[in-house]
Amino acid sequence: MGIEEKINADIKTAMLAKNAARLEALRAIKSVVLILKTSPSGLTEDGAIKAIKTEHKKRKETAEIYIQQNRQDLADVELSQANILEEYLPQQMSEDEVRLAVAEVIAETGAKTPAEMGKVMSGFKAKYDGKADGKLVSTIVKDELAKITA
Repeated sequence: MGIEEKINADIKTAMLAKNAARLEALRAIKSVVLILKTSPSGLTEDGAIKAIKTEHKKRKETAEIYIQQNRQDLADVELSQANILEEYLPQQMSEDEVRLAVAEVIAETGAKTPAEMGKVMSGFKAKYDGKADGKLVSTIVKDELAKITA
């Protein structure tokens, strides 16, 4: 079952269950998938996952803004939708797994200074694209390279 069929089936289930919050998030995913489907490059599983990941990130960032503005009610809606979107994303690596992977990539690339961060980041992305949060990876790469030069 492709991602489009899974989303359609989940929309039907949410409609029957009268789950409005879930239905809203699923319709947002479907909208993104339909846009991809009509684009010149067409719909691919990787493209759909990247688009869903972008939508997930938008909702997390929006929730953070709402929390800063003391609007927990709106933040809860965004976080709820983000949680639903997570169901369609690949399993994310834990911080410990990211540390091990970064150490492995540093060894493979031979990076020794923080100036070589780009080399490590591109090596990580080539092996583990979409499996870890970019901010987390960036922070860990900086830490690990700083340890080497210290």
